Amino acid sequence: MLPWKRLLRTVSALLLTAAVATVPAATAAHAESAATTSSGWNDYSCKPSAAHPRPVVLVHGTLGNSIDNWLGLAPYLTHRGYCVFSLDYGQLPGVPFFYGLGPIDKSAEQLNAFVDKVLAATGAAEADLVGHSQGGMMPRYYLKFLGGAAEVNALVGIAPDNHGTTLNGLTRLLPYFPGARDLLTAATPGLADQIAGSPFLTKLNQGGDTVPGVRYTVIATKYDEVVTPYGSGWLQGPNVRNVLLQDLCPLDLSEHLAIALVDRIAFHEVANALDPGRATPTTCASVFS
Repeated sequence: MLPWKRLLRTVSALLLTAAVATVPAATAAHAESAATTSSGWNDYSCKPSAAHPRPVVLVHGTLGNSIDNWLGLAPYLTHRGYCVFSLDYGQLPGVPFFYGLGPIDKSAEQLNAFVDKVLAATGAAEADLVGHSQGGMMPRYYLKFLGGAAEVNALVGIAPDNHGTTLNGLTRLLPYFPGARDLLTAATPGLADQIAGSPFLTKLNQGGDTVPGVRYTVIATKYDEVVTPYGSGWLQGPNVRNVLLQDLCPLDLSEHLAIALVDRIAFHEVANALDPGRATPTTCASVFS
């Protein structure tokens, strides 16, 4: 094995080990039922109300999962009367807790099956999707190629990488390391699929960003250090609204993780996107809403 390959494997293993060591005990146990249904989240007895007639499906990002990614937003939405559900997808064999690493087209198939499950349980005709990072981009494959447009009213992407990322230019170095891209594709295809210009993204965006009948909202932050440039998340097409968080609140310093995990200004804008008929202006004061 070439020295740089050994180094890449070693660094990857160290990063994964460090991440596992920081996972809270509750996550290590992955007590999904206790962590979610007690707050009305992932409660399959929930029936959408007249005010909020569609269930909301939350789609985590790369290295996320159905609980940790949504400890802030899920209770925020359930408190406002939404039926909220979240799924795990993109699991790799032998890698617990850190998902979204499998091939993205296969992850979209998992989302398809999960939405069918939610619609069957709630009796709703359509769902709304809210996704972070890969979770804001991956559903577009479901909408475009797997018939999801017939089952989804709106897609809200929080810091999505709709047109890929360069990781501040790091991905441009891959051609200088023979075999690096192949190794990345084999080990973590979900990461390779998100590199700007990848075959997956070329297929996804060919012929236009959107499909008819679905409303799209993108909420981005100029401090995003993962989706770079942050404008690669923007979508073009009918029924699209692109929102820069700092245009709503110049004081908001949220980066790629905080925008989805704790930022109530972003949460307020998500609620506006889900219910535009009752939308109220999102400002710095929305942190108290």
